[in-house]
Amino acid sequence: MSDQKFALLGRPRRIWAVGAIHGDAGRLAALHEDIGARFQAGDRLVYLGNMVGRGTLVRETLDELLYFRRHLMAKPSVLASDIVYLRGGQEEMWQKLLQLQFAPNPLDVLHWMIGQGVEATLAAYGGTAAYGIAAARDGAVSLARWSNDLRAAMRNAPGHGALFSALRRAAYTSDAQGQPTDMLFVNAGLDTAKPLHMQADIFWWGGNSFPRIDQPYGSVRRIVRGYDPTHGQGPHLTDFTASLDGGAGFGGRLVCGCFAPDGALLEMTEA
Repeated sequence: MSDQKFALLGRPRRIWAVGAIHGDAGRLAALHEDIGARFQAGDRLVYLGNMVGRGTLVRETLDELLYFRRHLMAKPSVLASDIVYLRGGQEEMWQKLLQLQFAPNPLDVLHWMIGQGVEATLAAYGGTAAYGIAAARDGAVSLARWSNDLRAAMRNAPGHGALFSALRRAAYTSDAQGQPTDMLFVNAGLDTAKPLHMQADIFWWGGNSFPRIDQPYGSVRRIVRGYDPTHGQGPHLTDFTASLDGGAGFGGRLVCGCFAPDGALLEMTEA
């Protein structure tokens, strides 16, 4: 499987997994302070998608993610590949919004995205829903101009474009041949009847069946997700899964689980 789509974590010392942030920069900074004091060489840090959207501090959230990455990489023997960002539904919508002029029904798509919380990310880069709706009604040329302005604003924010380009679909602990072993990290969902390379957008839109997972997924003993589409504030743990959505961006908490490479939960941190 392509490492451009999946992050191979190897056999780390510990894995810190951060649930959906949804633009809650204050809680993220507080959580980073706790993780940063204990993160060590050999650990991995995985953000489970939905970092943007919903909350009012999207730009500040991305700045905090980039700052903390630099902070961790200043520690001895911590590598860039030790820090992983997964694509969630919010990040997927943002990428699709930047190509909205190619959608068959752009106005309908934009209205749906606004209902899903993309307006907060729009505002972070100087956009408004009203302007986008007007552009969609005006046609492809106006939409292209609007999306190009948003893309330029994102690229002018130091590091933001690079972060969006670095998103992975999922992450897993892996053996020497790069095959999945005990732990799999996703944004929202997984179809256990399909192999990883056939999941496609199930990772971020297929979350409703996640609570029904009641057995290992091949060699994977525990599947960890960061976003619960039912907004049932967690964390929730079973023998085979962990759902780390604490409701950040909806007035709830930001949750981080620290796991051993065999899937055992070592501790839970909240902000």
